[in-house]
Amino acid sequence: MTQNLPGLDPALAERFAAIVGERYAVRAEADIEPYVHEPRGLFTGATTLVLRPGSVEEVSAIMKLASETRTPIVPQGGNTGLVGGQVPDRSGGQVVLSLSRLNRIREIDPVSNTVIAEAGVVLDTLHKAADEVGRLYPLSLASQGSCQIGGNLSSNAGGTGVVAYGNARELCLGVEVVLPTGEVLDDLRKLKKDNTGYDLKNLFVGAEGTLGIITAAVLKLFPKPKGREVAWVGLPSAEAALALFNIAQDLGGGALTAFELIGRTPMSFAMRHIPDARPPLTGDWQWEVLMEISSGRSAEDARTLIEDILSAGFEAEQVGDAVIAASVGQANEFWRLREMLPESQKPEGASIKHDISVPIASIPAFIEQAAVAVAGVCAEARVVCFGHMGDGNLHYNISQPVGMEAAAFLALYRDMNKAVHDVVRSMNGSISAEHGIGQLKRDELIATAPPHAIELMRRVKSAFDPAGIMNPGKTI
Repeated sequence: MTQNLPGLDPALAERFAAIVGERYAVRAEADIEPYVHEPRGLFTGATTLVLRPGSVEEVSAIMKLASETRTPIVPQGGNTGLVGGQVPDRSGGQVVLSLSRLNRIREIDPVSNTVIAEAGVVLDTLHKAADEVGRLYPLSLASQGSCQIGGNLSSNAGGTGVVAYGNARELCLGVEVVLPTGEVLDDLRKLKKDNTGYDLKNLFVGAEGTLGIITAAVLKLFPKPKGREVAWVGLPSAEAALALFNIAQDLGGGALTAFELIGRTPMSFAMRHIPDARPPLTGDWQWEVLMEISSGRSAEDARTLIEDILSAGFEAEQVGDAVIAASVGQANEFWRLREMLPESQKPEGASIKHDISVPIASIPAFIEQAAVAVAGVCAEARVVCFGHMGDGNLHYNISQPVGMEAAAFLALYRDMNKAVHDVVRSMNGSISAEHGIGQLKRDELIATAPPHAIELMRRVKSAFDPAGIMNPGKTI
């Protein structure tokens, strides 16, 4: 049964379906359902047609027809985005274009340390392919079992390895993009040095599908570390965590591949709600850190480095307690605990979430000032703060007070956002560190970004997409 929605003309739907074949034109309501919801349930759209092209040529043909008929197209990868950038509106007139069938790894070049992957390649699949040739693709996300490379690039994904390797933009050397007109930009070059004109790829990376559709990319690989050590550290304050980070940078340099900060409240949620979770440390610490050291030389070198860092932390009276994982299994368990923190917040009721970044040196001050701002909106709200201290990105989430109705708490959404984001802006930070803008933060971006910046973005959008058919209503 197809949905009874206005918007897309049935004859036009047939023309689109003919491009990919009936098998890959999704029209049954039950089959469409997974494509019109995002993971947190904040946005629900509607469409009468999902297209699943299997080649760049089919994507090009779809966009040519869309341009000719001014049909809005919503690109979608693994549908793991958290700001509604991959969800159509509710009109039924937008077509979802899923990239999941473009899932080939076209080339792995371990000499050049590059891989050419299509947009639909699942991140975990790319990790395994790189590992098979002794290489590492370092982008690491909690959703890596389902998120796809095209979505990673379109949202400029971050994750836990940014401190050492950079975000998705910094891991990308070239792209293949289908433009709104159907033209194909082939910029799949494996060059680390190229100063021939504008760097066009970086317009598409982070654009959330509003300028064109990334269909493939050249990505950087790295030699696989020969040694890896993971430690869990208890600290008395955010200032102590920052001091330990500075020690780790000074002693470890590029070997510091993760530095994750976790507050007391998210740890308590984890112990209550993560199956088989055990606290890595005894005692009740205000802040805890998951730290990873990776060595290209040897396992012994990694062990020596992490011991030296922790010893220096103890000597400086910044570290209260610490444990180094005794096995690969225990290291993986530490990481499981960190990655399950968002899930462990759900049973605690409604939450208002913030994906922010500030200069690393400002993190303790942000934590202090934001707590005051939150209390000014809702005195009993529970701050659930954790994130990537090594790159300045915190997930500053607020859970409803115990006993408060969820609806009453969520009615404070705008006030709470404003309170937290005002503190972020006072420190020249960002209201979206790694999740993107999508629908969730579009109005706030437009209202608070420098007017000239918004105008320049709109000029770029108009130049690439004068008909306004590429993921309309997102970003700007």
